[in-house]
Amino acid sequence: MKPKLLLITPPFTQLNTPYPATAYIKGFLNTKNIDSVQADLGIEVILKLFSKEGLRDLFQVQSFRFQVEEVSDNSKRIFALQEEYIKTIDSVIAFLQGKNPTLALQICQEDYLPEASRFAQLEVPNDVGIDWAFGTMGTQDKAKHLATLYLEDISDFIVECVDANFGFSRYAERLGRSANSFDELYEALQQELTYIDTLLIALLKERIETVQPNLFLISVPFPGNLYSAFRAAQWVKKYYPHIKISMGGGFPNTELRSLSDPRVFEFFDFITLDDGEVPIEELSSPDPSEGEEPRRYKRTFLLENGKVVYKNNSTKPDYKQSQVGTPDYSDLLLDKYISVIEIVNPMHRMWSDGRWNKLTMAHGCYWGKCTFCDISLDYIKVYEPVAANLLCDRIEEMIEKTGQNGFHFVDEAAPPALMRALALEILRRKLSVTWWTNIRFEKSFTADLCLLLKASGCIAVSGGLEVASDRLLQLIDKGVTVEQVAKVTQHFTQAGIMVHAYLMYGYPTQTIQETIDSLEMVRQLFEAGVLQSGFWHQFAMTAHSPVGMYPEKFGVVKETEAIGTFANNDINYKDKTGIDHDTFSFGLKKSLFNFMHGICFDYPLQDWFEFKIPKTKIAEDFIFNALENEESLTIKPTAKVVWLGGKPAVEYFTKSKKGNSWEMISLTFHDKKESFTIQTNKAEGEWLVTILNEIAVSNTKVYSFQEIKVDFEKNLEDFELFWYSKPIHILRSYGLLIL
Repeated sequence: MKPKLLLITPPFTQLNTPYPATAYIKGFLNTKNIDSVQADLGIEVILKLFSKEGLRDLFQVQSFRFQVEEVSDNSKRIFALQEEYIKTIDSVIAFLQGKNPTLALQICQEDYLPEASRFAQLEVPNDVGIDWAFGTMGTQDKAKHLATLYLEDISDFIVECVDANFGFSRYAERLGRSANSFDELYEALQQELTYIDTLLIALLKERIETVQPNLFLISVPFPGNLYSAFRAAQWVKKYYPHIKISMGGGFPNTELRSLSDPRVFEFFDFITLDDGEVPIEELSSPDPSEGEEPRRYKRTFLLENGKVVYKNNSTKPDYKQSQVGTPDYSDLLLDKYISVIEIVNPMHRMWSDGRWNKLTMAHGCYWGKCTFCDISLDYIKVYEPVAANLLCDRIEEMIEKTGQNGFHFVDEAAPPALMRALALEILRRKLSVTWWTNIRFEKSFTADLCLLLKASGCIAVSGGLEVASDRLLQLIDKGVTVEQVAKVTQHFTQAGIMVHAYLMYGYPTQTIQETIDSLEMVRQLFEAGVLQSGFWHQFAMTAHSPVGMYPEKFGVVKETEAIGTFANNDINYKDKTGIDHDTFSFGLKKSLFNFMHGICFDYPLQDWFEFKIPKTKIAEDFIFNALENEESLTIKPTAKVVWLGGKPAVEYFTKSKKGNSWEMISLTFHDKKESFTIQTNKAEGEWLVTILNEIAVSNTKVYSFQEIKVDFEKNLEDFELFWYSKPIHILRSYGLLIL
């Protein structure tokens, strides 16, 4: 029987853009001519719930609870305003889908949307009101934020009165987090369907009947998708027992590597680990006939004789990144996703606002050393970059298919050399794209490289500063120093690329002094204007990181050595310092909120905490001095030289002084913002016109600094004097780059 696959992402991930796993797999299946259909049931459930009909049902379902149970005043208010919510919901969703932009004017008048407790948050700390917070961002953004608060009010009602497990980007996440035992999740799955479950099952039923698959693949990227994945599998097992069901994705890859509970296989036939291409190809091959060799499996758990077994007997190697095809977003409701602005954090806003095509520059991480990271697992450990020309082919194909030119490269850390090659290829092909990615703040990101990335459409980068302390950065094996991070963030900022820093507190052996010093470094980076966005995470110890595997090296003790029968990733531990890092959470986040708004830099750090903290030991001008340090002017002979500008208009003229005259050249350039002119003597000017044509970014060949020097010295003298002259200095500020 010819395989027919149904791939789904269960509720819930993002509202604004599809999670890319099924699109990656569908792209691969296309290369094998395997028929597949994909669906993001998360966005479909949300759209069913947040509609006129959905809200009407929701309020009816819950009306009896108001007679028998005590509910909050907030829920009573929302229930009383139900007609207002039912009346406005379809228009608001259409607005957030980008289909009804004029509604923004009405939303911003603040008498259109019903308001409950979420709107009280508009009085953000230190009197930063919404108009101040959004400033010049405009009516559309302010309206998006207000519409988001309106949805969150309805969400609060759902959580209190309908389904305590609901969340916009996760569902029943608690059941998936650190679920060493399957008991709690198994018990939840024996209960009656929740209201959200009934919406999910109705959509799933429709899909199964239309597609009639013989293999059903469920991607589970996060703990917040796990419960719904099991619910979907449970229903298909009951009503369509002939359909084989497999789970893959980020959650099983990190959490289920030591799975041994047979009850899991009442729901699933297979659970596959790591890259999904070969495991799925093996599962979709025809069942072997009698007498034939049994089926081969790649990194797959299944049940045999009542016991969980792990099989990896396939002889097929994993596919190279050049062989996996272009992610295919067909079947997904690309025009139905909704953009929200939850908080006024520039980077989080990019996560939740706008549609992004997801691509990967490289499989794995080129650094692969950070001690808090899952560097023992293939998704980090196996590093394989994709050639820039192939990436650009995929970009062009995806723009054509989706109509969207925004790209989020979902790399662990995008390699600088590949980013450079990609930027040059984008410019060479004259593509108009907007893109952002995750990086390491390493010194390869020079000012000129950042200008090149900006010219190619890069608008933002995020990177781990982690703990802003050189001792701890060394312990993490981050390979950077705070001073270096400051310089790199300055380069990106000066190029007009937004910088978001991931910040960490509570790393093993971190002292209270180091936490406060770290906060001071962050304060100075924001005050210097080289960071625009950040987020504090508390350190979590995972089983596949060096800290989790060798805790004794990092001064921590695992609370138990027992390995659970279900999920094993997050590890409970005791830090020998005995510090309760939780107590710092509120102060760190509150201070960061204010720094992101460009205020409160002069507040003593003590003001952010309700308990006594030590004074910082960081000099108040540490970051300022780091940014002032002069960079080396020496240029490596192998450095590449690229001209981003256009061809100049050339005019010859004669210059006279004290009876002597000589021929000169005037070169006038036009860039997007302005025009400028440089003047040189005739011979140097003619050489310059020729060489700018040769090193133009549109050319395939890229010249080195040494090659340019040699070319100059064929007929002219003193290249260094010419290179450091005023005309070249002007060109350097308009797009003559050394990479």
